[in-house]
Amino acid sequence: MKYTEKTIKKGMKLHMMHTDKFKTNLVAVFLTTKLERNYVTMNALISAVLRRGSYTMQTQEEISKQLEELYGASFDCGIDKTGDNQVLKFYIEAINDAYLPQSNENVLKKAMESVLDIIFNPLIENNAFKKEYVQQEKNNMKQRIEGRIDNKRTYALDRCIEEMYKNKPFGLYRFGYVEDLKEINEKNLYERYKKLIDQCKIDIFVSGNVNEEIENIIDQNENVKKLEPREPNYNKESEKNHEKQGEKIENMDVTQGKLVVGLDVNSRDEDEKYNAIVYNTILGGSANSKIFQNVREKANLAYEAGSRYFKYKDNIFVNCGIEISNYEKALNLIKEQLEDMKNGDFTDEEVENAKKSIISSIKTIDDEQDTGITYYFGQEMSGNTQSIEEYIERIQKINKEDVLQVANKVEINTIYFLRN
Repeated sequence: MKYTEKTIKKGMKLHMMHTDKFKTNLVAVFLTTKLERNYVTMNALISAVLRRGSYTMQTQEEISKQLEELYGASFDCGIDKTGDNQVLKFYIEAINDAYLPQSNENVLKKAMESVLDIIFNPLIENNAFKKEYVQQEKNNMKQRIEGRIDNKRTYALDRCIEEMYKNKPFGLYRFGYVEDLKEINEKNLYERYKKLIDQCKIDIFVSGNVNEEIENIIDQNENVKKLEPREPNYNKESEKNHEKQGEKIENMDVTQGKLVVGLDVNSRDEDEKYNAIVYNTILGGSANSKIFQNVREKANLAYEAGSRYFKYKDNIFVNCGIEISNYEKALNLIKEQLEDMKNGDFTDEEVENAKKSIISSIKTIDDEQDTGITYYFGQEMSGNTQSIEEYIERIQKINKEDVLQVANKVEINTIYFLRN
């Protein structure tokens, strides 16, 4: 895979991943803006309303018809959190023209025009979004937000983050809050949309058998032409200052307890964050990790046990599903693993095995188009663009001493327990 990028205009970039590995081209458009309590719900709702119809494709049926004409192309959108930013994501995947009986149809151009039309040329009535669409999507969003409790594992992680980052951007729920919905209507949502489009960071990713022609397609697109250059309103760096929150216990009608331990890694620089990736793999990021082996396999205290490193925030979250009566035992055993890591109670072989596991995972990045896009978007957001080969080289250089330095900086910030 060959990666190139080009600034279309200030605040708007084109990222191209040239590969002949796939029979499809995948286009992704990401709108990045600051996570703010006043706008988090509106931003999430905008994504849902836009997918209902544009000025030229005014219903989902018309959008579906256009996708069918593009040989069964697929369209999707969603909301994500990246560091202290909220990201509206739009995807369209269409067959590569090289695999069509007639090669002059330029499906990529039509797919690109379709997704840009949905995002930047919305259906407007009386200087507002279509009232019917807004009301329906408000109802859908209410159900989505209220339904977050259905997946207890994800809910517990989200709640730990909310407690850990109380009154901070990263503590906000990416889909927003039910209490905001009653104040949102078709007019103020459209006003928010215009402000968002004027200020957000715009990244267009194209993965597939693409060439410089895609630059011309975007440059000549009427929706792109009308966009003004901007100083994008997003958080280039994540806020690091947050207080220790201690123990938080929440009661709910559950049969299995969910324990999440939020750790501050306290890395000084980017190099230490790569060391933290290896540290996390040894601690709880694999089936051979200390937490998995000692908490789940040997002590039999957990149905599931592991950890995940959030590089943007420099946090590790240990996640266990346990019998509610085993809370103290499981928590104490997790603390023992942290102390063992601080004391250097891990081998060079464990470090090498962790590195091999990480490198094996890195090598699969370009096996899927969306994972490739996710990787390079992460590089863009960190301001530290490096190739997959360079990423592997950085991991290969890490040794036990590097991991030990991380271990001695890790601190427990928040302990969250969901029980009945």
